[in-house]
Amino acid sequence: MQINTLTPEYSVAGQISPDDVAAAKQAGFTAIICNRPDEEIGPGENAETIRAAAEAAGLSFTYNPVSNGGLTPQNVTLQGDAIASATGPVLAYCRSGMRSSVVWTMSQSGKMPTDDLIAAAAAGGYDLSGLRHQIEAAARG
Repeated sequence: MQINTLTPEYSVAGQISPDDVAAAKQAGFTAIICNRPDEEIGPGENAETIRAAAEAAGLSFTYNPVSNGGLTPQNVTLQGDAIASATGPVLAYCRSGMRSSVVWTMSQSGKMPTDDLIAAAAAGGYDLSGLRHQIEAAARG
């Protein structure tokens, strides 16, 4: 499992397996957010399988599927709420970590400067500079 840190409190990864949950807990994560729709994967890595492993390890779990090209206001709100309610660092995952980075950025718009959000994503390996106008628009509400 490749974990890419955007901030000390939020990291992203590509698809995780139930076996990765123990490593996430050992790394200090307290919450896992699944941003990958179940339609994209097989039953061994679907949200309920990962949820069961997360809850068995004492981690909170949120299923917030983001379709490619289909980010909704509800996705942004749910991501922000899951992050805000976490008791420690959050690990979000999708296929590559990109959607988890985008939905995080949008959920934090208006809370952090746009330049800081883009820089945090870039530090994690994700170029979101092309979303500057959308991030700024979201910050304005």
